[in-house]
Amino acid sequence: MNKAKYIDHTLLKAFATKEDIFNLCAEANKYKFASVCVNPVNVNYAHSLLKDSGVKVCTVIGFPLGANSSDVKAYETTVAIQDGADEVDMVINIGAAKAHDYETVYNDILAVVKAANGVLVKVIIETCYLTDEEKVEVCKLCVKAGADFVKTSTGFGTGGATEHDVKLMKDTVGDSCQVKASGGIRNVEDFNKMIEAGATRIGCSAGVKIMEGESNE
Repeated sequence: MNKAKYIDHTLLKAFATKEDIFNLCAEANKYKFASVCVNPVNVNYAHSLLKDSGVKVCTVIGFPLGANSSDVKAYETTVAIQDGADEVDMVINIGAAKAHDYETVYNDILAVVKAANGVLVKVIIETCYLTDEEKVEVCKLCVKAGADFVKTSTGFGTGGATEHDVKLMKDTVGDSCQVKASGGIRNVEDFNKMIEAGATRIGCSAGVKIMEGESNE
């Protein structure tokens, strides 16, 4: 298995500097990760560093709370793509999901999918806040809206990816969507567990550690 092709090499800390983004992109280019995942303000710089490298630039939308209006998320998506984003990871309206206002959740996702206009969309459902029944319903909405991936977590919530959630999400979406596991994936063991559960993309800041085969031992 070429582990690098599964990894979105991620740096979403508020205090990430231009030098940090440079180093992130250098590592991504060295190992040929699937993408780097950076905040929108860093998309243009990351794009300039990775142009023609084969490594995609991913960014986050409505991050990390998902509490922006759908119009703002759509606009943020448009600007990010203009700046060079190849993929966008949006956060759902979590409050609406908890209230079982699934029409609002669906329309929120759809607004970003439409704004992306063919650019790959991953939908962060923030599993730590949802019941299994809510996770299933939101995953179904992601498929209906035409998203490419469902994603477990922002990494900023109360919990990250679990094998249970990845399997539940994959069982729900089947072949209609792929699953991205993110949040708390720190070593080879974590990586392998998520792949075995059904993830086809791994979002983490430990990409180099995983490539070098470091474990908990």
